[in-house]
Amino acid sequence: MQYRYKRICLLAALLWMAVIFSFSARPADESARMSHSVGDWVGRVFVPGYEEWDEASRQEFAEDIDYPVRKCAHAGEYAVLGVLLTMALTDRRRVMPAAAIGILYAASDEFHQRFVPGRSCQLTDVLLDSAGLLAGIMLVLLADRLYRRFRQRSR
Repeated sequence: MQYRYKRICLLAALLWMAVIFSFSARPADESARMSHSVGDWVGRVFVPGYEEWDEASRQEFAEDIDYPVRKCAHAGEYAVLGVLLTMALTDRRRVMPAAAIGILYAASDEFHQRFVPGRSCQLTDVLLDSAGLLAGIMLVLLADRLYRRFRQRSR
């Protein structure tokens, strides 16, 4: 059962890497439209009275939060990847391989963006991706530790 679970997690990690690649392959204007739509959603959900704002104010709000939305997306994408890679690898020595695979993928993905119209390759994005990845890895380790502690107490 454990082997099957690890294989499913590995497949999920590979599929998620493909999703990340597809986001990075989008030209800058398409990527901007997507982050603006997320900004609009954030406004509708979290800003009281947002629905009553005029279109220009909504657009300005979406543009104002565009940068944080993009950076959170970077970290979030790679946090999910960190979780999946850590869960796919063997128990004891999984942190270093998961981190190495994820960081190398972040660097290669950022390099890939150099060749996409309107996109660029930024070291700060690789660092942000890596931070998200490490947060995902740490989340799995914390959950694993809590699970083991809970299991010991219930025996």
